[in-house]
Amino acid sequence: MTRLSILFLLLAMTLPRTGAAVTRVKELASVEGVRENQLIGYGLVVGLAGTGDKRQTVFSTQSLANTLERMGVQVAPQSLLVRNTAAVLVTANLPPFAQPGTRIDVTVAAIGDASNLQGGILILTPLRAANGQVYAVAQGAVVTGGFAARRGSGNSFTVNHPTVGRVPGGAIVEQTPPTVAPQGQLRLQLKQSDFTTAARIAEAVNQRYQGSGKPVARAVHAGMVVIDPPSDYADRLVEFLAEVEGLSVDADRAVKVVVNERTGTVVIGRDVRLGPVSILHGALSVLIETSFGVSQPAPFSQGQTTPVPQVAVGAQEERAQNITLKAGATVDDLVQALLSIGSTPRDIIAILQALRSAGALEAELEVI
Repeated sequence: MTRLSILFLLLAMTLPRTGAAVTRVKELASVEGVRENQLIGYGLVVGLAGTGDKRQTVFSTQSLANTLERMGVQVAPQSLLVRNTAAVLVTANLPPFAQPGTRIDVTVAAIGDASNLQGGILILTPLRAANGQVYAVAQGAVVTGGFAARRGSGNSFTVNHPTVGRVPGGAIVEQTPPTVAPQGQLRLQLKQSDFTTAARIAEAVNQRYQGSGKPVARAVHAGMVVIDPPSDYADRLVEFLAEVEGLSVDADRAVKVVVNERTGTVVIGRDVRLGPVSILHGALSVLIETSFGVSQPAPFSQGQTTPVPQVAVGAQEERAQNITLKAGATVDDLVQALLSIGSTPRDIIAILQALRSAGALEAELEVI
């Protein structure tokens, strides 16, 4: 019996439990209304070396025929072979305050049965937002970061994901996105809602601008901080916002243990504390093997040679391993102890769940 080898990832944070992560406001919050907008479009990638869509993908031939018709070439879709053409969906994120002429990256993904987009060129593709308006136009060479090689007799070799690629700087912004410019009262949205962090942001802003006579910032709730700019910055909101984003805040973060049981990945912060606990761990393995013997009849008899299954059942129980952790033990102590008794990632996941149920794990256990 082979044991499945699974990745065990330990993320050890270097900050002590009593400390906090000193972070700029810029990394913790963003101005309400200043956000990216997602764009999408349908286009064609041409110039493929026979790795494009097959005839079964009907919309590829229709799209190619429509493109040629707009150029004055009349051709029936059923007479086209699209082995060098692939229908794709093009996506992009339009940054806030993007001005016409700004270039942005786009992602290209095949939607037909094309096997490889390597070496292809995306032809002129309008990119639309949720309101249906065109905000950018994409075109350019596709970079896949992988390749696929096929030879006769069904042999193939594929590296990475060749049916998805990018066009760096391949889209040109045609009109300014609907971004709300900061004016009057500023509203900061926390990227991760937390009452403590929101209160500390408001406190840092008030300490910085305490000369204005009254508090200029207040935490509305865990995800919002409202700031009334001082009168000195009434006409300089951009400068005021730049100063606020540069303020340092002791961000508070929840202590978590994240477990992905599908992949056997465990992520634990170093500041996780454990209560006094004793862990008894063992394993019982049951092995069932079936082998086939042969029953051979006597010479010149009327019998037939038949296979005879032989089943062997064995059980092996490992001796239970015991570890004891005192109050205030850290995750380093836990990991070292579990590794010393030969625990696998699956064992560690089960032990963490048991520790949480017993109330000995002073952290939130999140299973993804």
